[in-house]
Amino acid sequence: MLHGVIMAGGSGTRFWPKSRRKTPKQLLSITGARSMIQETFARLHAAIPAERISVVTNSDQADGVRLHLPELPRQNMIVEPCGRNTAACIGLAALDVANKDPDAVMVIVPADSYIHPPEAFLKVISAAANVAAEQDAIVTIGIPPTFPATGYGYIHCGERVPAGSDVNVFDVVEFKEKPTADMAAEFLQSGNYFWNSGSFIWKVSTIFDAFREHMPALYASLERIAPVLGTEKEAEVIADEYARLESISIDYGVMERARNVMAVEATYTWDDVGSWKSVESHKKPDIHGNVIDAHAEIVDTANCTIVGEKGHLIAAVGVKDLIIVQTPDATLVCHKDSAQDVKKIVDILKEKKMDEYL
Repeated sequence: MLHGVIMAGGSGTRFWPKSRRKTPKQLLSITGARSMIQETFARLHAAIPAERISVVTNSDQADGVRLHLPELPRQNMIVEPCGRNTAACIGLAALDVANKDPDAVMVIVPADSYIHPPEAFLKVISAAANVAAEQDAIVTIGIPPTFPATGYGYIHCGERVPAGSDVNVFDVVEFKEKPTADMAAEFLQSGNYFWNSGSFIWKVSTIFDAFREHMPALYASLERIAPVLGTEKEAEVIADEYARLESISIDYGVMERARNVMAVEATYTWDDVGSWKSVESHKKPDIHGNVIDAHAEIVDTANCTIVGEKGHLIAAVGVKDLIIVQTPDATLVCHKDSAQDVKKIVDILKEKKMDEYL
């Protein structure tokens, strides 16, 4: 059976000051009326019953996730004691799934991606699950690039693999980290590269074999955790093992080293919604290109994104290409070209121990 896993432990620092430790990006309504995690859950739930969907998060965010996903069975919330990147997150989720269904196929997705239409997503997931089950493959979903992005990882694809569906499946030659502008242009022109979506599909047995071969320390920790799942010792043992784990992504730990890796081509629109600049792609602008989700009055203002709280007036005069975000205790003003650098403010706040703003 197919099991869904939502990775929801990210901090979303580029969406500060809205995104905070207890209300990170995935708990915000950025691309629609529902929060990002609600949209993600709904997509999976269209094909997978709630009892086979799990969410991996952390203690800061657990209460918020429960509030946003009342349909999620309480026992399907997996709370990590500390962040150790996606390899540990996926390993712990795989243990939980294997405990319920040793023959399961897992689909692992980030909580904070925009995908439309959901029907196309389900078709791609179905094709990927069949490939993973029939060929014991490690499968990822590749996004056809639409511009030479330097902020995404890339998947270099080789020969097309017969998959018994009209969805394209390719052997993966290699993974490329975030490229230079010139390299990104070459990747786009070649037609042999996808953006790495950060979504994965495989049998639980396949990923355990990959951990055993490529990440033996993590595999050993998972072996020590497995016997205590569901017992009173579970939290203690997981905390002890996590304290010793290396923080490493599944891409570095497994995907770049494994054999029999395949990529399924996405046939839907995708956006990782990486910064406040992304908002303009998902909200209707006014005639001057302004996207406004606030009580705002503007004069001679163009191409700005303005987000604020109810009951607080934001006034903008004679400005353009700005992002303005107001919360009860903090306000952000930055040029759109600097949207990726908002996380630097969060780094400064951490350094100065200004925890009340984190």
